Amino acid sequence: MIETQVKTAHPKGLWVLFGTEMWERFNFYGMRAILTLFLINSLMMKEADASIIYGGFLGLCYLTPMLGGFVADRFFGNRNCILLGGLMMAIGQLLLFTSASIFGTNLSLATTLMWSALGIIIFGNGFFKPNISSMVGSLYPKQEKSKLDTAFTIFYMGINLGAFLGQLICPLIGDIKDANGIRDIHAFKWGFLAASIAMLIGTLVFYFLKNKYVITPEGRPLGGLPSKNEASDFEEGEAQKAVFSVKSLVMAVIAFVALFFAFRYLLGGENFIKTVIYPIIYASGLTLAGLIISDTSLTKIERDRIFVIYIVAFFIIFFWAAFEQAGSSLTFIADNQTDRNFFGWNMPPSMVQIFNGLFVFSFALPFSILWDKLRASGKEPISPVKQAIGLGLIALSYFILAYNVKDLGNSGLLGIKWLILMYLIQTFAELCLSPIGLSLVGKLSPKRFSSLLFGVFFLSNAAGYALAGTLGSIIPATGDKFIKAKELGIDLQAVLDKTITPTTEQLKLLSDNQLSDHNPVFAGFEIHNLFEFFMVFVVLTGLAAVILFALTPVLKKMMHGVR
Repeated sequence: MIETQVKTAHPKGLWVLFGTEMWERFNFYGMRAILTLFLINSLMMKEADASIIYGGFLGLCYLTPMLGGFVADRFFGNRNCILLGGLMMAIGQLLLFTSASIFGTNLSLATTLMWSALGIIIFGNGFFKPNISSMVGSLYPKQEKSKLDTAFTIFYMGINLGAFLGQLICPLIGDIKDANGIRDIHAFKWGFLAASIAMLIGTLVFYFLKNKYVITPEGRPLGGLPSKNEASDFEEGEAQKAVFSVKSLVMAVIAFVALFFAFRYLLGGENFIKTVIYPIIYASGLTLAGLIISDTSLTKIERDRIFVIYIVAFFIIFFWAAFEQAGSSLTFIADNQTDRNFFGWNMPPSMVQIFNGLFVFSFALPFSILWDKLRASGKEPISPVKQAIGLGLIALSYFILAYNVKDLGNSGLLGIKWLILMYLIQTFAELCLSPIGLSLVGKLSPKRFSSLLFGVFFLSNAAGYALAGTLGSIIPATGDKFIKAKELGIDLQAVLDKTITPTTEQLKLLSDNQLSDHNPVFAGFEIHNLFEFFMVFVVLTGLAAVILFALTPVLKKMMHGVR
C-alpha cells in the first residue's frame, strides 16, 4: 500500500521547478502590470505606441525561447540556461528601476535604459522559459506519462501563484494615486525593484536545490550538458539527434527572408516594432516549423504528431491575442473608464488583472481533479476539444463585456464586477487551453526536439502577443480623452464624427496631449466605441473555437493513440 502511494505521488523535483517558476512569474507579471502605465505617464508615450511596444516585448519574450531551447538542446543543457536566464532577467529589472528613477532629470537616458532593460529581459526569458517547461516531463518514468496533464496543471499553479503575488505587490508599491486621483509617476521604480528581487530569489532556489531533487526517475541529474545524455532517455527506436540537410537549412534561411518581407508589406505601419519586430516573430514561427518537419529522421507517426502541435499552436494565437489585452487595453479601460471601488477600496488600475492569477490558483486543482475523474470514467475529451472549449469561453467573456459597455457613452463608468467576471471566465478558458497545450507538446514531441518544439509552441504565444499589441492599439478614445480635449477647448466627439474640421492649432494641441483626431481602423472597419472594439475579440475567438472543434476528428487520428 505504501509503495503504491509513493508511486502515485509527484516527484519532489516538480515542486523545485514550481518554486523557481513561481518567482520568475512574480518578476515577469509584476513588471508587466505596470509597464504600459510607466511608458505613458513617465516616459510620455501615446497609448497606441505603448500597446505596440507591449505586444512586441511580450512577443519577443516568447520568440527567444526558440533560441534558448536550441542552445540548451545542443550546447549548455537546461540547468545552465535556467541560471543564465534568471540572472539576466534580474539585471533587466534593475535597469528598469534605474530608468524609472532618472526620467525626471534625463528623459532620453531613461528611455534608452528602458529599451536596454526590455532587450536583456527578452533574452533572459528565452534562456529560462523553454528549459524549465521541458524538464517537467522528464521527471516522470515512461509508464507515468499519463500524469503529465495533472503535473502541468500543478506547475501552472506555480506560474499563477507567482503572477498573483507580482500583480499584487508591484502595483501596490508602484502604481500609486493620491486622494484626488493624481498618480505618483515616480513610484513605478519600486515595482521594478520588487520584480528584480523576486527573480534573484527564484534563481537561488533553483541553484541550491537542483542537484538534490531535479533528477530523473533513476536518480541521475536532469538537464545537464547534452553530451552527457544516455540512450535510455529516448523512446525505443527513436533517433537521438535531429538530421537537417544543408539544403533544408539553406531553404529555411530563404523562407525566413521571404516571409519577413511579406509580413512587413502586409502589416505596414511606420514604427520599428511593427515593421521589424512583428515580421521577425511571424516569419520565425513559420520557418522553424518548416525546418523541423524537413528532418529526414522523422517517422510518419512523429511527423503526424508534430503537425497536430502546429495546428493547435495556430489556434492558440487567437486565444493569446484576446487574453493578453490584460496589460494594455484592459488596463487603460480600468484606468480611465472603470469604477474601481472594491468593497470601499479604490483599487489601482494595474492591479485589476490580479484576479486572473488568483482564479487560476483557486481553480487549477479542481480542473486537474475534473480531468482525472473524466479520464477514470473514460469520458475525458482529447486535448484539442479542451482547447476549443477554451476559445469558446474567451469569446463569451468578451461578449459579456461588450454588452455592458454598450450604453456607457463617453462619461459612464464600467462596474469593476464586470471586469472580475470577465477574468473568471477567461481563467476557465486558460485552464482548458494553456496547461493542456504544454502537456500536449510534452506528450507528442520526439525527445530530440522537445525543447525546440516547446520553442515552436511558445512562438504561437509570441505571434498571439504581437497580434494582441496590434489589436490593443485599436482601442477607441475612452472617457478621459474627451475630458482632456474639453479642457483644451476641443469637442473631440465632433472631431471623431467628422462633423467639425479641427484647425492646425487644434490638431497640434491634440497631438501634444497624446490624443488622436480619428477613430482606429481594423480590417477595413472603423472602430467607433468600446462595444465594437470588444466585438472584434468575440468574432475572432468564436470563429477559431468553431473551426478547431470541427477539426478534432482529424487531429485525433493524427495523434496515433495519444490523448
